[in-house]
Amino acid sequence: MQTEKYRGYTLWGHAILHQENILQRRRFAGSGTIMRDTKVVEVSGVLSSFDTDEEAESAGLSWCRAWVDSHG
Repeated sequence: MQTEKYRGYTLWGHAILHQENILQRRRFAGSGTIMRDTKVVEVSGVLSSFDTDEEAESAGLSWCRAWVDSHG
């Protein structure tokens, strides 16, 4: 999980292992969570599937920044 502060919000980028069976390569679902103080403001749901956990987390953070920019 990656986190950053952005325009008064705390942003979280999540990576969730997404593998339907052991014969498939590992994939990660990405999502984002936006918080202000200790309250959840918005949650993205699953954005897409990625090859690495870092890509999934980065996509979550990008979604969060875009949401803040469009609602600020």
